[in-house]
Amino acid sequence: MRQDIITLPEITQRSHSHKATAQVFNDPESQKLLEYIKQIAPSEASVLIHGETGTGKELIARQIHEHSHRRHKPFIAVNCGAFSENLVESELFGHEKGAFTGALSSSAGWFEAANGGTLLLDEIGDLSKRIQVKLLRVLQEREVVRLGSRKSIAVDVRVLAATNVNLEQAIIAEQFREDLYYRLNVVTLNIKSLRERKGDILPLAYHFIDKYHAQLGYEKAEFSDQAKQKLNDYWWPGNIRELENMIHHALLICQNGIIQSDDLPLLKSPAQRANDKHQQEAKRPVIDAKLKEVFQGLFQQHEGKVYSQFEEQLLRVAYDYCHQNQVKTAQLLGLSRNVVRSRLIELGELVVSKRGD
Repeated sequence: MRQDIITLPEITQRSHSHKATAQVFNDPESQKLLEYIKQIAPSEASVLIHGETGTGKELIARQIHEHSHRRHKPFIAVNCGAFSENLVESELFGHEKGAFTGALSSSAGWFEAANGGTLLLDEIGDLSKRIQVKLLRVLQEREVVRLGSRKSIAVDVRVLAATNVNLEQAIIAEQFREDLYYRLNVVTLNIKSLRERKGDILPLAYHFIDKYHAQLGYEKAEFSDQAKQKLNDYWWPGNIRELENMIHHALLICQNGIIQSDDLPLLKSPAQRANDKHQQEAKRPVIDAKLKEVFQGLFQQHEGKVYSQFEEQLLRVAYDYCHQNQVKTAQLLGLSRNVVRSRLIELGELVVSKRGD
């Protein structure tokens, strides 16, 4: 089993928990991607990296940087969606002292900080049209103008962009500039979801076991055959990040160093949820028939008193089901809390204290 694993550097203030912290190239599709990265990395071409959240887009960008002649220069990753409209221009292009309230000193932006190296603009689709215009100018002129300044500063930066949205559809919706898209999209890398590269799942899972063993002292664990099958069959909506969180959870609850199938809580896929709904709807005629039979029996045995007895039993069962919680009982039955409270008192299920309960 190949173990071409790359990981993010340990950054204490990494706040975006949706990021994948490891990438592996064991699956044939991933191996093809790695070979393509090595092919295009030495060029100066801009690269647009597209993939679902948690697929490891920043890690792929770092691989491009590490296989380029810029590898000894800075690599800076910026999440374009992490800054407000008022701050993103300053963050990207820098500002001079007094450019805005709170600008107590001059500051270089991310383009200047990445000079000579590589700048990843993550979630590029979150930039406003106004900032897109300024970004396009920087890419064309290879120079930045700090906020509050008239002097341009030359920058030598290779720009990589990443997104989890379809920018072509954003162009049609007039949310993204077409000229900027073509400037960024010299090379496109489509990162497949984890469910499309099943050969990476177990190597990543074992990597995360090793990671938490080293960092937190967790016991190294093995997977049962059923657990392995469950991992391989799952649809992984959260991709690598979801796998890491799941392994962390499994290590906390597994027994005797074996991760069992039940230790892996998985979300149902849309197809599974649709099937469950279909099965529930299929059962409805059977349930309706049984209810009809029950009511007919009540009508025969308790003519004239069915409604009151049914209401009484329904309220008792609902109150018990909600663990004697009046608010939840009211919500379950679609009644107000005052109505439920009054009926419970009448039925002797609720005793009113001197303080008014």
